Amino acid sequence: MHEVDADWRRVSPKYVVVEVVGSLIGMAVFVGVGLVVYFLFDQQWALWVAIAIAVASIIGIALEPRRVRSIQYRLREDDLLFRRGIMFQRQVAVPYGRMQLVDITRGPVARALGLADLKFVTAAAATAVTVPGLPMEEADRLRDELVALAETRRAGL
Repeated sequence: MHEVDADWRRVSPKYVVVEVVGSLIGMAVFVGVGLVVYFLFDQQWALWVAIAIAVASIIGIALEPRRVRSIQYRLREDDLLFRRGIMFQRQVAVPYGRMQLVDITRGPVARALGLADLKFVTAAAATAVTVPGLPMEEADRLRDELVALAETRRAGL
């Protein structure tokens, strides 16, 4: 690992389970609809659509571990830096003084695994960032730390 990358923190590897379960549910719904249309209405195209959706979903599921490993965040002096993506990479810096809300959300699968998502909302809606798959204790600690940093930075404005 490069010295520059040393401060980057990754999300929990258990987050892969959350993503795979979500993908499997989505695949089951869309493939199921395609199969219902095929069997009830005898529409051949619906079978091919269901097969295409299943294949695309399986490929997506195979890439989930690498995609989850690409999700990272880093606390710097004046902002939180967040990056994700394999092919299409996104990197966002959220200044502490611009944070208006730091929110923790937990879906049923994430809750069962002890994970949470931390969402930062700023005045500009386009800069809302969610760091998924954090262990609950880390999400609580990070939320408290970011709220304190945001308060001190806003007080200095």
